[in-house]
Amino acid sequence: MSPQAINPPDLGPASGFSHGRLAHREGRVLFVAGQIGVMSTDAGAPTEEILVAQFGEAVRRVLRVVQAAGGDPQDLARMTVFVTNMELYRKSRKAIGVVWKVQLGSHYPAMSLVEVKSLVDPQALIEIEATAVI
Repeated sequence: MSPQAINPPDLGPASGFSHGRLAHREGRVLFVAGQIGVMSTDAGAPTEEILVAQFGEAVRRVLRVVQAAGGDPQDLARMTVFVTNMELYRKSRKAIGVVWKVQLGSHYPAMSLVEVKSLVDPQALIEIEATAVI
């Protein structure tokens, strides 16, 4: 049973995320470690294209962990996205939205987006960690 979206009207519209997700008592909690999307094909592409590709691969990897635990994309309750360049992320939002729709449809977990100085892999532009309730 997927977590229920909690979006109090007085907090304003939740566009592309949920303000909160309420897990059901019978759910098991899965913590997914940070996943990056660095691929060998990243070399030579424009940086925006690399970010979008890395986003898609990081989401795919998160969903693979959820699937391995017996869940599906709607079981994602929370995601934290770390980016090394917030301005690049903002420029890429439309293309990232397309990738999101392909992998997650209209499911929006509670989310945070944080700019960081760097990630462990120096080629990584993005890392995603998640919590799912299965």
